[in-house]
Amino acid sequence: MNLLHYPTPAIGLWRMTEWNLDAQQLLNWTEQVLELGASVFDLADIYGDYEVEARFGQTLALQPAIRDRLFLISKCNIKLISSKRPEHRIKYYDTSRAHITASVDNSLRLLRTDRLDLLLLHRPDALMDADEVAVTLNELQQSGKVLHFGVSNFSATQVELLASRLSCELLTNQIELSVLHPGPLQDGTLDQCQRLRISPMAWSPLGGGRLFNDDGAREQRVRTALKMVGVERGGWTLDQTALSWLLTHPAHIVPVLGTRSLDNIRSVMRICHEKLSREQWYRILEASQGHEVP
Repeated sequence: MNLLHYPTPAIGLWRMTEWNLDAQQLLNWTEQVLELGASVFDLADIYGDYEVEARFGQTLALQPAIRDRLFLISKCNIKLISSKRPEHRIKYYDTSRAHITASVDNSLRLLRTDRLDLLLLHRPDALMDADEVAVTLNELQQSGKVLHFGVSNFSATQVELLASRLSCELLTNQIELSVLHPGPLQDGTLDQCQRLRISPMAWSPLGGGRLFNDDGAREQRVRTALKMVGVERGGWTLDQTALSWLLTHPAHIVPVLGTRSLDNIRSVMRICHEKLSREQWYRILEASQGHEVP
């Protein structure tokens, strides 16, 4: 099993509580997303101040059969300061067996499902005991509560440590990656993903909106390059070209789209199997770096 079986963007639900949709409206939206060909939905226990999983679960309860058409991702191990979690006095990370197990059970309850397709450890925990985590993940997989595992925001060495203890393969490392944040190209993260045949997921694949709104010199250079390539591709939009830049990479990057707009999702789905030429890809990289390659 690999995210390569889902060569389409994931739909990020981080801001879902801001969309002001009731359960029926959210169900209608989810069905339309599925009709567009996107089936990977990305959540986390902390999203929406610990509210997103519950609201999405209410939506799934309206039509339980839809669950089998979804690839559900959730995350755990960040403890936020929140009125919903009064016992948290500071923000910290927890990869203990007790916390991971309790978090998964809570996610399943809120989402009203019997399994997560993929569980990610949300942030590196400096106190992570790799052996303890491996035992915990193995138990969750054997119980059927979680089918597959991955990490998020892990460095290459942190992935290596955890992978060395696991009996199962990690499916992904969800990282910040975009034409405005190309660091994983050089820090070994994407090299490792190819070596381990992990499909990296890219959060903030459009630079958190800076690609459209920021007037910095770098952003302006990148927009110019994207527009030129977009014209060459027959009139692609900025977001289509920027996402194709990610999708062209041989690591099989899965962008996480944090959008409610069906038009935006439809636009991306049209180009998700397209590849830029090497010259086009490097032209965009050059604009991001501000200089030609060595």
